[in-house]
Amino acid sequence: MKSTNTTSVLNSLGEDSEFRPMRRFKQQLPDEECKAILERGYRGFLAVNGEGGFPYTIPMNFLYHENHIYFHSAVSGHKIDVIKTNPKACFTIIDEPVKEKNDWWFHVRSVVCFGTVSIVNKEEERMIRLRQFGEKYFPVGYDINAELLHNAPHTVLLDFSIEHMTGKQVKEN
Repeated sequence: MKSTNTTSVLNSLGEDSEFRPMRRFKQQLPDEECKAILERGYRGFLAVNGEGGFPYTIPMNFLYHENHIYFHSAVSGHKIDVIKTNPKACFTIIDEPVKEKNDWWFHVRSVVCFGTVSIVNKEEERMIRLRQFGEKYFPVGYDINAELLHNAPHTVLLDFSIEHMTGKQVKEN
């Protein structure tokens, strides 16, 4: 994974990068904070290159693990079709906004990831990640095994491999 800091260094050395450095660099979050937001986040937006040249953005539950973002999906549909055609994608998450005492505005942190999406074909990895989804999203005491037995055969696991990530702290006022 390339970080914005790495990209800035590459650009200063005259090397090409397909990712721009962040313009508002003073608001940039370190990679560790970006990863923490991804680890605790529950919902984000996956953007893919849709049909007819239109972008297609879908709110998604997700699982972050070691510079990969995982999504579960139906076996077929618009998202699957466009990912098979062009795997490049973008994923955005907004952290919980914070309002400081006596402020009317919110402070917001967000993370934007660029990468490619592929279908996980290894059954063992697919089941491990689907179980992790259950542990993250289902209430305590929920029967994850029964859910996996019932729904896993009809579920595709998507792997978003992060190639570039930036985070931003915005103090609106």
